[in-house]
Amino acid sequence: PRGPFFYWFFAKKALQGIMFIIFSLIAGLIHIYIFVMESLLWGSDKINKAFNVTPDVAELNRVFAFNQGYYNLFLAVAALSGSIMSFVGWIVVGQTLVFYSCLSMFGAALVLLYSNKSLIRAALIQGLPPLLAIAFLSLSYLI
Repeated sequence: PRGPFFYWFFAKKALQGIMFIIFSLIAGLIHIYIFVMESLLWGSDKINKAFNVTPDVAELNRVFAFNQGYYNLFLAVAALSGSIMSFVGWIVVGQTLVFYSCLSMFGAALVLLYSNKSLIRAALIQGLPPLLAIAFLSLSYLI
């Protein structure tokens, strides 16, 4: 017979795995939204306001925003596909994809914050979910 510690331990591992997948999905969805803003809607009044740029500045930065948007899309695809792979049992490939993409997302959020401290809200939105995904994945191996 197995004692309560056995069930507590595996319930904790399962919860960490679920939280890892949830936060990696959130991170991926946020980055898809960023892709839409930067690559598809760039230059619209709403997006100009969100990025605090004038129409002229938005036009000058259109190519850079378009490229940056696709960068975010590729990170999102890696996080989302890795989450799905982890969920269906392709653990090593899935967790590797999620770990790398979330680490890149978090790193980009740190660069954003370092470049302009007033962008702390944007950096938290962009960086907190991937950081939590990394933390729950790491905890599942440590505990």
